[in-house]
Amino acid sequence: MTVELGLRERKKARTRQLLAETARRLFAERGFEAVSVAEIARAADVSEATVFNYFATKEDLVYHGMEAFEQELLDAVRTRPRGTSVLDAFGAFVTTPRGLLATDDPEAQQALLAISRVVATSPALLARERQILARYADSLAGVLAEETGAGPDDLRPRLAARTLIGLHAVLLDYVRSRLVDDDPDVRRLARDVRREGERAVALLRTGLGDYPSA
Repeated sequence: MTVELGLRERKKARTRQLLAETARRLFAERGFEAVSVAEIARAADVSEATVFNYFATKEDLVYHGMEAFEQELLDAVRTRPRGTSVLDAFGAFVTTPRGLLATDDPEAQQALLAISRVVATSPALLARERQILARYADSLAGVLAEETGAGPDDLRPRLAARTLIGLHAVLLDYVRSRLVDDDPDVRRLARDVRREGERAVALLRTGLGDYPSA
């Protein structure tokens, strides 16, 4: 029974990956808005209903890995070493290259470039990204409120969470703008993301009281 369940789960994972890769290829070729779910289903040789069994929305075909990223982010905060601030743990997490930004595979780097261009030119995907980031902020605020014992009227957990997720959003924009502006050197970009992320963390650590100075 366990073996059968394992085979079934692997088959589902392969189907999910096939659908995402097929969708991203079509989006890269023609743009997000120009491709229908029915076309993705035909290209993957499945029914349209099958696509929606795996992905609740068309946008999720692009952002399907974000749930795992959210959990990793929250775990980085929850399990940080004693004496490490939330800011430092969060900053280390979001400035560490991962996924396509951490690979030397040329095909993977081209995939990162292609999907960055798709997102940058799609109002629907940019709107979905904002929704996902807002969910991250709500989840992180819950973690901070639980850790500090803050009550529902205490705004500090929400303020801190939205500030930190704002840092993440700025880094996302930075990566996308560099790639879209035809700077495909992913290794250099990863170094620059770490440098700029660390500068941003330093600014948040000292506060905004004297930034910018007159």
